Amino acid sequence: MAGASLLTLLDDIAMLLDDIAVLSKVAAKKTAGVLGDDLAVNAEQLSGGIRADRELPVVWAVFKGSMINKAILVPIALLLSYFLPIVIMPLLMLGGAYLCYEGFEKVWHNFTDKAAVEHHKKLLKSALQDPTVDLQQFEKDKINGAIRTDFILSAEIIIIALGTISDKDITTQIPVLAFIAVVMTVGVYGLVAGIVKIDDGGLALIKDKSLSVGGKFKRGLGQFMIGFAPKLMKFLAVAGTVAMWLVGGSLITHGVHSLHAFITMASEFTAEAPVIGNILTAITPLSIDLVVGFTLGALLVFIELIIKKYSIKSSR
Repeated sequence: MAGASLLTLLDDIAMLLDDIAVLSKVAAKKTAGVLGDDLAVNAEQLSGGIRADRELPVVWAVFKGSMINKAILVPIALLLSYFLPIVIMPLLMLGGAYLCYEGFEKVWHNFTDKAAVEHHKKLLKSALQDPTVDLQQFEKDKINGAIRTDFILSAEIIIIALGTISDKDITTQIPVLAFIAVVMTVGVYGLVAGIVKIDDGGLALIKDKSLSVGGKFKRGLGQFMIGFAPKLMKFLAVAGTVAMWLVGGSLITHGVHSLHAFITMASEFTAEAPVIGNILTAITPLSIDLVVGFTLGALLVFIELIIKKYSIKSSR
């Protein structure tokens, strides 16, 4: 009798683990689209202004912050989905608006205050070359900014994953969300760590002075990596900002019924185009999300400027 009960228990556990594995795979596929945006944003935020020996500690600090974010978000998402599902989308839209604002504010600052930006870059470059200068506060600001942005991106990942398993019981939802949270965090920041250390890897390779074919290949690869690293960082600076508008815009368009309906209608219309219909269908939602994200970001920045202008006048 006891043996039969044990076998039944083991069978139930095996079925549960099988369900978790299958659902985790489905959830991972659903959230994979966000992974590229998440990677671009975080790599861009953590590139530049950090000494080579401090790059990995900074990435590690943001990784730990991201894990804390997800440890907070998973139970909150589960509680809200059960008790107050109606507030999930408005909260995501609020986070999306912040991403749109942050992306446009960065671009606006770079274009309208070029002299200050260039001066700051020169000071930072000088500080990086001087080992006596303490950049601890700068690192803290960079880490805190990356963790704040990660919180919104993590929330989107958790909500998307939860949406794929919303009809399952809590014993299945918790391990699936935990699995997605860990895998996505390790994946993103593992890649970020690799990106910020590309140039150091190149320097290590060119130190091989061997005249063999292998040695020549290493030096050639190292030189390529050193030349490629700054170009990649410049690309990520643009891609990270665009990703903020894409993610923020997509959160807004999913929350506003009329915009979501318009995207569906536009996608169906472009699908009928000969030859390139499939390509246009894939591009159309992204293009609309980008336009919405950029426009909302611009609107929020201009509202902030107007408020600052009138607050200065009223204080005089």
